[in-house]
Amino acid sequence: MRRVLISGASIAGPALAYWLRRYGFEVTVVERARGLRPGGQAIDVRGPAIEVVRRMGVLEEVRRRSTDLRGMSVVGDNGEELSTTTDRTASGGDVGGPDVEILRDDLAAILAGAGEAEYVFGDAIASLEQDDGEVRVVFESGARRTFDLVVGADGVHSSTRRLVFGPEEDHLRHLGSYLAVWTVPNFLGLDRWEVVYPMSGDFWGAMVMSVRGNREARVYVGFDADAPPAAFLPPEVSEQKRLVAARFAHAGWELPRLLKHLADAPDFHFDALAQIHLDAWSRGRVALVGDAGYCGSPASGQGTSMALVGAYVLAGELARAGGDHAAAFAAYERELRAYVTGNQALALVNQARRRGQDETGEAALPQSPREVVDAYTLKDY
Repeated sequence: MRRVLISGASIAGPALAYWLRRYGFEVTVVERARGLRPGGQAIDVRGPAIEVVRRMGVLEEVRRRSTDLRGMSVVGDNGEELSTTTDRTASGGDVGGPDVEILRDDLAAILAGAGEAEYVFGDAIASLEQDDGEVRVVFESGARRTFDLVVGADGVHSSTRRLVFGPEEDHLRHLGSYLAVWTVPNFLGLDRWEVVYPMSGDFWGAMVMSVRGNREARVYVGFDADAPPAAFLPPEVSEQKRLVAARFAHAGWELPRLLKHLADAPDFHFDALAQIHLDAWSRGRVALVGDAGYCGSPASGQGTSMALVGAYVLAGELARAGGDHAAAFAAYERELRAYVTGNQALALVNQARRRGQDETGEAALPQSPREVVDAYTLKDY
C-alpha cells in the first residue's frame, strides 16, 4: 500500500506528496500543465495551515515571499480616494497578523520544492480501473502504470472526480459570481499597496495589488451572474478574456488601462465562485483532497488552508492506518468534515454580507461558521 498517484500540482498535491514521502510512500504527481502553473490570485495561509507549513519546514520561506502589503485604499470612478487604512487589506485581512498572504504560484513552487516526489508534467489521467488490490491507470500520453492508491488534487473542475464520482454538475454548487485575475505591469506605482474600486449593481468592481517587490501587479474583477459555469464559461481562454472585457467596457477609474493588458496576459484565470459537495471524499482506492473534494470557493478565504490541512490529515491517517486505506479514508473524513462544512458555510456568509443580505439561511450551523473553523485543532501524527 505504498505506491500513490496524485493528480494535480498546485497546492494540495505537492503538500500531500511531501507528507506521504515523509511517511515512506512512493509518490508520483501528474500535472496536465507542462510545469507548475503560473499566475492565480493571492491566497491565504491561515489558522492550522500555518502550523502545517511550519512542520514542513517552509514557514519562513512562505513569509519571506508573502505579498507584504502595508494597507489599502478605496477609490471612486475618477480615482478620488474614498478611504484608506493601514490596518487591513481586502484580500489578506489584518496587516501584521499571523496569517500569510502569498501568490498561489509562489506557494506552489515552495511546496513542490520541499519534497522529493516524482513529478510528471504535460500528462493527465485518461482512465482508471480499480479492484481490491490496485488501481490501473492509463494516461493521456498512452503510458500505463499501476498504483495502490490514487488521489485527486486537481481542483474544483477535477477530472479525477469526474472519472470516479460522476459528472461535475452532480457535485458543483454555483454561488452566483465570477472572478477574473491577471498580471499587469505596476504602472500605478503601487508600493506594497492595494487599491479597491467598488461598482454598483451586479459588479463587485476591481482590486489591484502590487506584488513581487512592486515589480508587477495583480488585477481582480468580479461580478454576479446566476448562469452556471457549464452554460456561461466559454471553453477558450481568448473568449473568456473577451467576455470579461465586454462586461467591464464602461467601467471607470483605471479599468480601461488594466483591461488593455488582458489580451497578452499569459496567466489570466477566470472561473465561477463555486463549491464542491460530496457525501464521501473517497471511493474504493481513490480519494480527493482540497478543492477537488470540498472546494469552499474564494468567497471563503479558506481554500488554501483547507488544502494544506487536508493533505496533512490524509497523509497522516494513511500512515497511521498501516496499509488499511479504507480505515484511513474514513478517519480522514471524520477528522475534517466539520472543519470543511464550517469553511463552506463561511463562504455563504461572506457572499450574503457582500450583497447586503441575511447572513443565515444555508450557512446556519449549531455554532457560527467562524466558531466552527476557529475551533479546529491540528492533530499530531
